[in-house]
Amino acid sequence: MDDLIVTADGPVLRVVFNRPDRHNALTWAMWDGLHDACERADADPAIRLLALSGAGERAFVSGTDISQFTAFTDGADGVAYERRVQRVVDRLESVRVPTLAVVQGYCVGAGLILASACDLRLAVPEARFGAPIARTLGNCLSMNTYSLLVHHLGPARTLDMLLRARLYTGEEAHAAGYVAELCEPGELPVRQAEIEERLLGHSPLSMWAAKEAVRRLRTANLPNGDDLVTEVFGSTDFRTAVAAFLAKQEVTWQGH
Repeated sequence: MDDLIVTADGPVLRVVFNRPDRHNALTWAMWDGLHDACERADADPAIRLLALSGAGERAFVSGTDISQFTAFTDGADGVAYERRVQRVVDRLESVRVPTLAVVQGYCVGAGLILASACDLRLAVPEARFGAPIARTLGNCLSMNTYSLLVHHLGPARTLDMLLRARLYTGEEAHAAGYVAELCEPGELPVRQAEIEERLLGHSPLSMWAAKEAVRRLRTANLPNGDDLVTEVFGSTDFRTAVAAFLAKQEVTWQGH
């Protein structure tokens, strides 16, 4: 599919989110295509690494395509959406080979979730990380996503990012330990190749055991959050905000 380009480059399976005119916002087909790519990475013994990036320099992924929310009528639609997202995020996090997110530009909403599900993140200083839903759509995240963010950023930074709808710079994300390495845009291809070469030279089983152990520790006591999703996605605020976002209008929050 043109919107998601998946190619095997020797032992590296490369996934490129390819909607630069829409800041690589994800369609349902792109979500499903990423799940298929994860399946391919595990099924092909020649693949030793999975690398994700966005087409162009303006975004890794800017979120889910907002137009897809116009069909939502109640909180159950939100639960179904989050479960569909979590299916892909869980699959990405459980891929046996190392996963690398290469970030330029916006890495927000769904982009932040996918980058967080990867093992390592390489970014440029101009990258922007966040989920500014408190000022845009008025929706919420799944419990799994909150867990991912707290796992990487800690509760204080997670709440700072979400409550103030902040976009962290590449430097701030690196200082927080979220980004493994920061480099200038012109150095990105070379540094990516160096990281990939190093990973490809390491023990596949050692790396798999390490990433799987961390995943199990994170999810061991993950509570259910469907009640949160149901209330927020079923609210008048959410439906009003989706319409206002698409019409490029301001929204007045009512809290219900």
